[in-house]
Amino acid sequence: MVNSFLQYLQYEKNYSSHTVLSYHSDLLQFQDFLKQSDQDFIPQNIKAEIIRSWLMELRDSGISARTVNRKLSALKSFYRFLLKQGLVTTDPTAKINSQKKSKKLPTFFSEKELDQAFENSENLSNFEAYRNQAILETFYQTGIRLSELINLKDTDLDFSRNTIRVFGKRSKERIIPFGESLKEFLQTYIRERDKQVKRITSYLYVRADGKKMYPKLVYRIVLSTMSAVTTQTKCSPHVLRHTFATTLLNNGADINAVKKLLGHANLAATEVYTHTTFEQLQHIYEQAHPRAKKKRSYGN
Repeated sequence: MVNSFLQYLQYEKNYSSHTVLSYHSDLLQFQDFLKQSDQDFIPQNIKAEIIRSWLMELRDSGISARTVNRKLSALKSFYRFLLKQGLVTTDPTAKINSQKKSKKLPTFFSEKELDQAFENSENLSNFEAYRNQAILETFYQTGIRLSELINLKDTDLDFSRNTIRVFGKRSKERIIPFGESLKEFLQTYIRERDKQVKRITSYLYVRADGKKMYPKLVYRIVLSTMSAVTTQTKCSPHVLRHTFATTLLNNGADINAVKKLLGHANLAATEVYTHTTFEQLQHIYEQAHPRAKKKRSYGN
């Protein structure tokens, strides 16, 4: 049965050799588990409970949810094949759900690291230096995405109201406010850009030849600047977006307001930042509350 299933995957479903080998390995692993449980690998006799026990053992052994889900997917595909061939009448995997994947906490820069990155902003000498600093400031003070920054135009800035218009995913428009420090820096950048560069595009951020910026160049600018002031391995524009959200929430911003500023479609995408801010709140509590670390001895 297993060999027929693997041939079906390779020749009828056109699965890659790597996937077929992985599925084969997963099925062999399930067979080994059955042997240890004193059960034979007879697909018609397998119950959902034994499959759940196998999945639990995999998780308890430290295997990631992603890998466990792939092994479950192999078993589900096997039973769909058996049903199609009329070799079984029921599918014990039908009501078994995939494992929930643990969400990684977002990485963010500390205030000290950002202060170091911006400390030379008053001693800039050429257009590219002003542009690079302005890019970092824009990411940090507005939380916009890389694609959104690249597509900003001069007309998207409203210096009378200190707002920036952004077109996010699915061209959804949102307005983001910014402070006086970013306003002054953007105005200085634009002034230096117009003096030193002959623009051939209407985009706000341009290269020395006047053409539009591209993602890899912006990424390199952020990486070069931030890697000099932090020990973090990840130094991308998206980390600055994480830093923007975390900073706002750490300083008491309403989560729904942060959701709107980030352009998230639902609150769940924003709530990931509350895990980080809770750690910050816990630290503040331990430092500030007189009984946070006080141990009480009880009589026997």
